[in-house]
Amino acid sequence: MELRKRDYHVERPLLNQEQLEELGCWTSATGTRQWRTWFQCSRARARALLFQHLPVLAWLPRYPLRDWLLGDLLAGLSVAIMQLPQGLAYALLAGLPPVFGLYSSFYPVFVYFLFGTSRHISVGTFAVMSVMVGSVTESLAPDENFLQAVNSTIDEATRDATRVELASTLSVLVGLFQVGLGLVRFGFVVTYLSEPLVRGYTTAASVQVFVSQLKYVFGLQLSSRSGPLSLIYTVLEVCSKLPQSVVGTVVTAVVAGVVLVLVKLLNDKLHRRLPLPIPGELLTLIGATAISYGVGLKHRFGVDIVGNIPAGLVPPAAPNPQLFASLVGYAFTIAVVGFAIAISLGKIFALRHGYRVDSNQELVALGLSNLIGGIFQCFPVSCSMSRSLVQEGAGGNTQVAGAVSSLFILIIIVKLGELFRDLPKAVLAAAIIVNLKGMLMQFTDIPSLWKSNRMDLLIWLVTFVATILLNLDIGLAVAVVFSLLLVVVRTQLPHYSVLGQVTDTDIYQDVAEYSEAREVPGVKVFRSSATMYFANAELYSDALKQRCGIDVDHLMSQKKKRLRKKEQKLKRLQKTLQKQTAASEGTSVSIHVNTSVRDMESNNVEDSKAQQASTGNEVEDIAAGGQEDTKASNGSTLKALGLPQPHFHSLVLDLSALSFVDTVCIKSLKNIFRDFREIEVEVYLAACHTPVVTQLEAGHFFDASITKQHLFASVHDAVLFALQHPKSSPANPVLMTKL
Repeated sequence: MELRKRDYHVERPLLNQEQLEELGCWTSATGTRQWRTWFQCSRARARALLFQHLPVLAWLPRYPLRDWLLGDLLAGLSVAIMQLPQGLAYALLAGLPPVFGLYSSFYPVFVYFLFGTSRHISVGTFAVMSVMVGSVTESLAPDENFLQAVNSTIDEATRDATRVELASTLSVLVGLFQVGLGLVRFGFVVTYLSEPLVRGYTTAASVQVFVSQLKYVFGLQLSSRSGPLSLIYTVLEVCSKLPQSVVGTVVTAVVAGVVLVLVKLLNDKLHRRLPLPIPGELLTLIGATAISYGVGLKHRFGVDIVGNIPAGLVPPAAPNPQLFASLVGYAFTIAVVGFAIAISLGKIFALRHGYRVDSNQELVALGLSNLIGGIFQCFPVSCSMSRSLVQEGAGGNTQVAGAVSSLFILIIIVKLGELFRDLPKAVLAAAIIVNLKGMLMQFTDIPSLWKSNRMDLLIWLVTFVATILLNLDIGLAVAVVFSLLLVVVRTQLPHYSVLGQVTDTDIYQDVAEYSEAREVPGVKVFRSSATMYFANAELYSDALKQRCGIDVDHLMSQKKKRLRKKEQKLKRLQKTLQKQTAASEGTSVSIHVNTSVRDMESNNVEDSKAQQASTGNEVEDIAAGGQEDTKASNGSTLKALGLPQPHFHSLVLDLSALSFVDTVCIKSLKNIFRDFREIEVEVYLAACHTPVVTQLEAGHFFDASITKQHLFASVHDAVLFALQHPKSSPANPVLMTKL
């Protein structure tokens, strides 16, 4: 059906703010006191709170067994197969014995099953979190602190026990932070971690993970380093000790890496034909363990192995309060990073499958996972991107898949864990490095961001470089501060534009961008693309004066200078009149001539002419000139002072971009009114939102000289009013424009 062009004609009166409020019956919105509902008690409210903080009670009774159970079982088994090798490997990243990675794959997963709101993320060990924990354990409990004086060897049992205590205490602190932030509704903090920041940070963390595994790939003994530039020093040390590499370890790592890559390529090629992906990591671990046990890789080739994995669960242990002071800074950073990663993935899956994720409850759920896990000797966890994708792709619909995977891990811990004691650590390192492919591929963000948004690219690069050079904790702080400062800078440099009317419409657009937009003669319309507040108020005023094409400050100074000269001439006139009158009459007559230009209007004109008649011609000219100017607007107009007049008589400020005002903004607007009125230009405001008008009233913006009659519902209303009521001389044309 062909659309026909129609003409629409709307008639309404010209409205300023006062008329709009009267017409629309405006009343200020009453503030809601939500805190009153916190103390209300009822059965329905108790039920809602229970379901809110224990979501499993809301969805598990309505769980469709026939539709979802099979998919969740298969997804849970697939995730468990991945979680087993990753748990063992990521424990090495955290500087802990591998069995503690299995513990961290069991307790937190089951706790999240009870309290989480995302149906698809896989909670457990994660490379970024593990390397952050490892930086803490290796800095507070370095190998050098456990050297035995007898043979200069490391007391591994004491070292591991100390690091486990550090990691479990750190997990409890992380959990306390996350639970506390969730209970005070602080889930919005993740909004300060933009996607470029998170991706740049995880990319830098993946580089940290890669470097941390080089000692297992080459079989080297490296010094424990932490703090700024530790990554650089580690790379240099690895390069210097490469001749000391263990050949058997290198060969084992390379073979395992090649096998894992081939299996992943095969999965990618056959993913449509296979009901489940081939468990490459699990098959590689089983094969490597069998080969290591049969060939004797440790004794014959010096390949380092996992060692003893105790069967069964360890009893819970209370955290060490003496470590809180040294761990609190690390705990807060890990808490924020872990939550940012989890909620980012959770929202992606929620949007894809059409349900909602509660960010505050996610904080509580993740916090309880870390808190309870820390009591059972776990280290801090988050959610894994690779396992979450597998859980979704294998048909997982709810966290029943997570519960199934945790039960499978429990069986391994209780019965099968000791079978992996001959597993080479180089194989775990190879599995970690191969699984870093997804995060290392984020380097492709650089060319895409260069084309789409270079500000986001700058955030990505600063985050990456800061994290690489300053380590994970300081790097994150620098990235967040830089991101927020960049937001402030961008609001300080908005797009300023002079608007013109699009022909035969009431639409006003930038005259530099729209060729059909024409400036209305006698009226200047100005707009900023950002809100005006203390950081950019002065820049707004400067840009306004510059875009108007008039040096307002210079014109004001010239006006004041000429007024001072005129006052000085009047003072000299007073003295001359006093002397001549005294000389002619022989008596002392006091003649008062006001020096103020404004007060001259109240003098008796006839008396001044009579007194000036007795003076010389020069005095007559001065007095006559002053008299003529007095009749013309008190003698202080630009024309009377011989100064150029602005080419417009009205200024309209489009304030539609204002979302709030502060005291600096109010003062700046008042200064704009004052300055432009000094050069005989009336100022009008347009398109203010109601909350902004309320804030202007609260800030005492309106007074006797600035009223709501200077504030209009739209730019077009303000322009029409300015044209119908020009402040300057009648020489300015008045255009009648259709509304």
